Amino acid sequence: METSTIIGTFAAIASTLSFTPQAWKIIKSRRTADISAGMYMLTVFGFTCWIGYGVLLKQWPLIIPNSICLLLAAFILMMKLLPRAKKEKVAEILDPES
Repeated sequence: METSTIIGTFAAIASTLSFTPQAWKIIKSRRTADISAGMYMLTVFGFTCWIGYGVLLKQWPLIIPNSICLLLAAFILMMKLLPRAKKEKVAEILDPES
């Protein structure tokens, strides 16, 4: 395996996993007050652009991890923008034990 492939694989894994703790914290705490909606809007836009770029180049290594990151970032943004009652319902569905 080439060094560039190994580095790219680690980058994709780290990028994808980096959103998981924040998403899980939101589900558990149901709090998003300290999260910047503007930052997540830009992040969602950025991932959308990366996916488009990957599609144009037909590069699955760009498309797949950026699609997963887009879903996680969009979830965080959605939870930030939802009213408290709806946020509670979503969190309850995803983690009924809390």
